[in-house]
Amino acid sequence: NGVRLGLSSGQAVRAAFGEMLADVKRLRPDATLEGIVVEPMAARPHAREVLLGMTSDPVLGPVIVFGAGGVDVEAFRDRAVTLPPLNHLLARDLIQRTRVATLLGPFRNRPPVDMDALENVLLRLSEMVCELPWLEELDINPLLVDEHGALALDARIVIAPRVPGADRYGHMAIHPYPAHLVTHWQLPSGHDVVIRPIRPEDAELTQGFVRSLSAESKYFRFMDAVSELSPVALARLTQIDYTREMALLALTEVDGREVELGVARYAINPDGESCEFALVVNDQWQKQGIGHKLMDVLMDVARGRGLKVMEGEVLKTNRPMLKLVEALGFRIEPHPEDDTVRRISRAL
Repeated sequence: NGVRLGLSSGQAVRAAFGEMLADVKRLRPDATLEGIVVEPMAARPHAREVLLGMTSDPVLGPVIVFGAGGVDVEAFRDRAVTLPPLNHLLARDLIQRTRVATLLGPFRNRPPVDMDALENVLLRLSEMVCELPWLEELDINPLLVDEHGALALDARIVIAPRVPGADRYGHMAIHPYPAHLVTHWQLPSGHDVVIRPIRPEDAELTQGFVRSLSAESKYFRFMDAVSELSPVALARLTQIDYTREMALLALTEVDGREVELGVARYAINPDGESCEFALVVNDQWQKQGIGHKLMDVLMDVARGRGLKVMEGEVLKTNRPMLKLVEALGFRIEPHPEDDTVRRISRAL
């Protein structure tokens, strides 16, 4: 037994130290003991013990684990697994899929634990898994959680060297939200603009943006008469796979409310080397360089993904768009099957 708990005096610490030295000499006479770690005893009478960590699956890559913790963890075998990255909803779902979840609320005169603190630990673990590809295994057991927060008592980490690749998230089955692509810009009017990748939570914002477009702008964008997006279309546009497509929103704040100015997106073609793009800017915010800026950023992202060509189709009556893409260096050609459409392309 390499752990002694509840040592309340210096005498007890010295006695435990002597016992542990004797155990090492008896069990491992060839071992070299460099020292013993002495830590404060965590006195949290209302705490529940949980386990969280990660392991690497040969097919799926990193997998996050949560369940009951403590010395009896193997006996209870109460754990749930999920793929990173996590958000608050996914972290909460992971917790609720375990039996220990019933103990985290009010239980036998103990107050409920700080669920926000527990979820935040899972989110920080998810960030480590996403950003540190050399993590092979990680266990925090036990993690004490009570009404005051969370405290890790013991942790184990195993790392495995990996050769860096062009794809920073190539070790994961599901790519996380690409927060590193968030940029800031300012309009000539002085409005501060955030350009960032779209999120699933942007569904309502996107629907409002489409509703605000003029009939002409909607027709130019969708090449059809559209009043608003169906739930299926809305999900398709906001719940994207960042490895195969990208959608960048330009956002500003007006009267304390977030407003979408425009969106540019691409989807990678089956050849894996080219992509098709789309762009639309709110009518009230046009002619301020927003479309040009969004396209510049979108092309930079596409280059970073190793794409070589960006292409698209534009109605020949959409003169503002044709003027913009010409200024961006796109080649404009007639469509071989539809005289009302122009095909445009640009080497990246």
